[in-house]
Amino acid sequence: MFNHYHPFQPFIPDNTTKLIVGTLPPPRFCTGELKEGDVNFCYGSIDGLLWPILDKIFNLNLKFETTEFAIKQRKDFLISRGIGICDIVGSGQRKKIDASDIGMQDIELRDLLGYLKQYPKVDTLLFTGGNSKNGPEYFFRKHIKNTGIDYKVVSNEAPRIHEFDYAGRTIRTVSLISPSGSANRSIGSLQLYKDSKAKNSQYNTIDYRVEQYRKFF
Repeated sequence: MFNHYHPFQPFIPDNTTKLIVGTLPPPRFCTGELKEGDVNFCYGSIDGLLWPILDKIFNLNLKFETTEFAIKQRKDFLISRGIGICDIVGSGQRKKIDASDIGMQDIELRDLLGYLKQYPKVDTLLFTGGNSKNGPEYFFRKHIKNTGIDYKVVSNEAPRIHEFDYAGRTIRTVSLISPSGSANRSIGSLQLYKDSKAKNSQYNTIDYRVEQYRKFF
């Protein structure tokens, strides 16, 4: 079994109001065998789309390279916008060494509620994926299952939105479409995507994500 642990500590500036919550980066970020273009930071996989999406939304001119400068660009952006990153999975075991969420076993979750107490300005959790098994919303529901927290639906349309009261405030969660390329098939099946594609043949799955993410970042 491969011990797939989270190689990055949560990055939560003191001014954080929005917290990005995913699962784990690809296993190579544990072993140090990075690909060309990987950034050794949260969501730094060259195959992932979170930073390309944010780059398009905010015109960040990000570098996609394994350098300290590329890490600093991302940290400076997060601090400037009051955005933190705290993936919910601390570690898990894998028979097959890949990045699929579904392949994780014996999962240890981080104490996300503890971080919400520690950082009282956080009012929004941005899940980079939904409630499918071993996705971030799925794990969050598991995390709060025996706490008595009332996890209330605000909108069941994509992206799904919930609210709950905790630590003296109301916190909203938004289940964004995953920035992983594996979500492209599910995006392609959405009527909203099909309608946009019919109007513009150049429209693609990154455009769809940019439109969705822009509303919440």
